[in-house]
Amino acid sequence: MSLSALSTSLFEPWLQYQNPLVRQLAFCIASPNILQHIPNELEVVHAFQLHYDAVWHKHWQNYHPRLLELDQKPEELGLFLQKLKSTRLGLRFEMFIWFWLLDQKYHPYQLLGHSIQKIDGPRTLGELDFVLLNTETQEIEHWEVALKYYLAERDFSLAYWYGLNRSDTLARKLNHFSQKQFQFNEALGQSIQRRFCVLKGQLYLPLETNMPLPNWVNPQRRIGQWGHQIAPQLQSFYRLQRSEWICPQDINSSEIATWWTDGLYKHIAQESYYMYRLPRLVLPQ
Repeated sequence: MSLSALSTSLFEPWLQYQNPLVRQLAFCIASPNILQHIPNELEVVHAFQLHYDAVWHKHWQNYHPRLLELDQKPEELGLFLQKLKSTRLGLRFEMFIWFWLLDQKYHPYQLLGHSIQKIDGPRTLGELDFVLLNTETQEIEHWEVALKYYLAERDFSLAYWYGLNRSDTLARKLNHFSQKQFQFNEALGQSIQRRFCVLKGQLYLPLETNMPLPNWVNPQRRIGQWGHQIAPQLQSFYRLQRSEWICPQDINSSEIATWWTDGLYKHIAQESYYMYRLPRLVLPQ
């Protein structure tokens, strides 16, 4: 399937809001996971699930009135985000999810705990992002949340999706979920009955490719392109600020790129994204 075919009729309701923080919050709620199911190549130790796209659609629909309110008066959201002292996008994503979960009247979850450490004597065994009571099912759920950007290489199989730090791969992240983060059967004195990975962000394909996508890639999430080249079709792209990787501002935040450095670029008039990576220097033999 071509990239252009994947980018038509996508569900992207976060683009309707005006305030940058509200657009990012809406993305964190409404966006589908970047995977539509767990890859068969993954050796699962502790089983976990992904929410269906329809679940996130419903959560956004229920939260839309609140998002409209925040779009007019975003101060509460801004103050909440000021608690975050790190610039890491993954932690910023977690803060947005936390803010939404605290707005309990808009969803069926009762937040029981956040960032719960599991300690055995002097050893820290791990930390649970969120422990929730689903008031519709009366089940205790453990959620691990992550915002990730992975670039496909070679044959696009699970082993060849790399983060901007090449030690961060999709395979390594999924193994970490299965082997470590979902190892716990109880938290806060409650038996955990369901485990969910909330894995959002964006995947990127090489600029020129005809390789088929793995069946676990979610076609309902916009896919970007990446490369070391500045091709003619990239002449109308501008560089996004780091926080805009979650969702760009409503108004272009910079001029069309003249000098290109590592980073994420967006088309000036379209929802088209390009992750530029400086070509590696090869020393002469």
